[in-house]
Amino acid sequence: MDKRFKQAEMATWLGIVVNGLLAIMKGIIGWIAGSKALLADAVHSASDVVGSVAVLAGLRTAQKPPDEEHPYGHGKAENIAAIIVAILLIVVGIEIAISSSRTFIGEPPVAPGEIALLAIVISIIVKELIFQYKYRLAKKINSSALMAEAWHHRSDVLSSVAALFGVGGAVIGKQLDYPLLVYLDPLAGLIVSLFIIKVGYSLAKDASLVMMEKVLAAEETKVFFETAADIQGVKRVDELLARTHGHYIVIDIRVSVDPDISVEEGHLISKNVKKALLTNFTEIKKVFVHINPYK
Repeated sequence: MDKRFKQAEMATWLGIVVNGLLAIMKGIIGWIAGSKALLADAVHSASDVVGSVAVLAGLRTAQKPPDEEHPYGHGKAENIAAIIVAILLIVVGIEIAISSSRTFIGEPPVAPGEIALLAIVISIIVKELIFQYKYRLAKKINSSALMAEAWHHRSDVLSSVAALFGVGGAVIGKQLDYPLLVYLDPLAGLIVSLFIIKVGYSLAKDASLVMMEKVLAAEETKVFFETAADIQGVKRVDELLARTHGHYIVIDIRVSVDPDISVEEGHLISKNVKKALLTNFTEIKKVFVHINPYK
């Protein structure tokens, strides 16, 4: 088990435990206080737990070495986990939107109790700290699954901020005997749902690009191209295609060599090209070199 996976697994388990506790706290207090926004926020935290479990499964699968059925490795398992989290976010967002919208149609809502505000403030502080930790770690180890999970936490922060305004406005409305402010609580729940759906869509879009094996742009592969071209015996780099495969990069490269050298010499040049790319760039895990006769 490498250091990268240990760090990601620890961060994911932290999210599972904290989200579970927050979901229970917000659910109980939201029910006692009668807050639609806080109950919606509790559901969001609960969905974080499910998302973290999916991320954990994806990370563990991505650690498996290449085999006959997966010669390029299992790196995309992280992107699959990211898509699962994204879809989960979108579904939860739609559910919250429907629940909050019904409040405007039926009987006027009852203003939530003041205790709901305390639960929301605690949630905002805790989830923002977890977001900052996971966001920085995801960038450091280049994990799309962990990044999706981090943004899942940030969407929870945003939803809690919206809930804070909604519940706070509803509480003030009750104290000032201004009934219309009571609707700020379900309105906050509706705003929360829009935040969640938007984040889910963005994460799904980014993960899908990797799943479709979109090649890296020319400016991103320029340094790989130059490294291969500097290898002794390489007359010309004919083509270099680099694609992301989960958290790492796979390269297919065609180089031209002197047509009069032996097969063994050509093979040695291809080995040197492969070694140079793997040694100089830790993000590259697979290199496939094809030798062409120079013309």
